[in-house]
Amino acid sequence: MGSVVALAGQVGGAKLADGLYRLRHDALTVVVNTGDDYQHLGLAFSPDIDTMLYSLAGIASSAAPWEPEDETHALHAMLKVLGGPDRPIHGDRALAAPLLRAHGLASERTLSQITADFCRHLGIKARVVPMSDDPVRTYVETDEGSVTFQEYFHDLACEPAVRGFHYAGAESARLPEALLDALHSADLEAIVICPANPYHAIRPILQVAGMKELLRKRRAPLVAVTPIVGGRALMGSAGKIMRELGREASARAVASEYLRLIDGFVLDSEDSALVESVRSLGMDVVALPTVMRTRDDRVALANEVLDFAASIRVRREAEVA
Repeated sequence: MGSVVALAGQVGGAKLADGLYRLRHDALTVVVNTGDDYQHLGLAFSPDIDTMLYSLAGIASSAAPWEPEDETHALHAMLKVLGGPDRPIHGDRALAAPLLRAHGLASERTLSQITADFCRHLGIKARVVPMSDDPVRTYVETDEGSVTFQEYFHDLACEPAVRGFHYAGAESARLPEALLDALHSADLEAIVICPANPYHAIRPILQVAGMKELLRKRRAPLVAVTPIVGGRALMGSAGKIMRELGREASARAVASEYLRLIDGFVLDSEDSALVESVRSLGMDVVALPTVMRTRDDRVALANEVLDFAASIRVRREAEVA
């Protein structure tokens, strides 16, 4: 068994990464979206990184996986008493990472270093790596103007129609050394794009300078897993955004977002009728149960995804021979 690199964001991405982690342990590197990072009350929030950390450490709340289990909200209640902001709502335990992150960044430590420290203290053996230590911010272009994703999500409740996205800073951002090492590893077995919104969770990673070029040069198969099942997103606003951008909310539309980048695409068994349509895009396709309700579901899907990548690699080798 070789090493695996996963590109991830959001809850769905964290779930599949958790399944991969249970199969590959310290041979897994997860590069996480930081385009949604933001400052609030002097603290540095990295929502996708923290969701990933809680999931891999086994402490994520089952009801709200972006927070630790047994979360309370006493601090937020007191903030409101003192005239503080109503939104966003942060749990008491969930504030620990942003507090330490803000302190670390103020001390001129990198986001990669801070995240590696969190992994060590949480007992996470995999490498969790931000997509860049340089700031990249996702802006949503709406009928009401351009806003950060956090403003779109928290302040506007995802209501304005989306007309496009802009990833400020991506063109000059640098890839972290840990990610470069992982992608150049001689034993790299597969690269997996985990199920997440392709526009504000995965595309920011791909827009970091040099990332797409590096992925196109890799030797290991690159496969993506759909976040859309039966024409709907299981969580989040992906379906709404796709329709507003003039695309159908379907697994095929997601696959087309990764055209000329991925070798294989995993859609859900519910969408098995789309297999041939997706295959016509020029990629290998497999239909699998992708809804991860339990930890066993996560491991089962991760195992199937890696088997799918292995089958692509074997077919390639046979064609060359």
